[in-house]
Amino acid sequence: MPRRTLATEITAAGTALHAGTAVRMTLAPAAAGSGIMFRRSDLGVDIPARYGAVTETNLGTVIAANGASVGVVEHLMAAIAGAEIDDMRVILDGPEPPILDGDALAFLALLDRAGVSEYAAPRRGIEIRKRVEVEHKGATAALEPYDRLVYDMEIEFPSRAIGRQSYAFTFSRDGFRREIAPARTFGFLQELDALKKIGRGHGASLENTLAIEGDRVVNAHAMRFKDEFVRHKVLDAVGDMALAGAPLIGRFVGRRSGHALNNALLRALFADPSSHAFVNLM
Repeated sequence: MPRRTLATEITAAGTALHAGTAVRMTLAPAAAGSGIMFRRSDLGVDIPARYGAVTETNLGTVIAANGASVGVVEHLMAAIAGAEIDDMRVILDGPEPPILDGDALAFLALLDRAGVSEYAAPRRGIEIRKRVEVEHKGATAALEPYDRLVYDMEIEFPSRAIGRQSYAFTFSRDGFRREIAPARTFGFLQELDALKKIGRGHGASLENTLAIEGDRVVNAHAMRFKDEFVRHKVLDAVGDMALAGAPLIGRFVGRRSGHALNNALLRALFADPSSHAFVNLM
């Protein structure tokens, strides 16, 4: 399989989920082997989309370098991984990509419009050779050997609007677009005031976020799946695992895992050279 980048640049504007500010984003082609690179054009700083650049995982994955950061990268990174794009520049004039529709499908639409260009260089993947697991307060995340990329996720929330949900997804471009990318992010209304006091959630709305109040979904009419919450957690995991820097070949198993555990899992994986190997993708 050849490495893939965009055929042309494409620009979109919108609102940052947490900062609530207007942000302009340009997705652009990049040289073969350069990977995914974020650029804060307002600060003149480049930040690689890699697990080691993650500095915060509270309510979104944040990457940072040289005093600059980009937050909530997981939805865009999931779309990039879902489209199997290897090399790309993401140019932002603000602290986050625009939230757009709160899913990955809106980013996929931008990638579709930009088109794809292939390089002669082969795609490289990371083959999981032995099980690696991390745990925190009863939540776990693991990667284990498997002949393809599979996500197996289970979540549980006290609200009956969510309860316990599970979803297993065998990765493919079409499957990601159909089963995972449309799933929107979600949040709890009772936490919104507290979040805004710490500078979070200012860009959340009933148009981009499924809002839960008690045991009901306030904007249930906007739901695309009955089990949309666990599907979105799969989406988050796809985006977080994309920070490995290359596609994984193995099975991801998450039990109430979130951004922090997902990042801890990649750090544990790469801390053990015997747990993985880089291979050419066929």
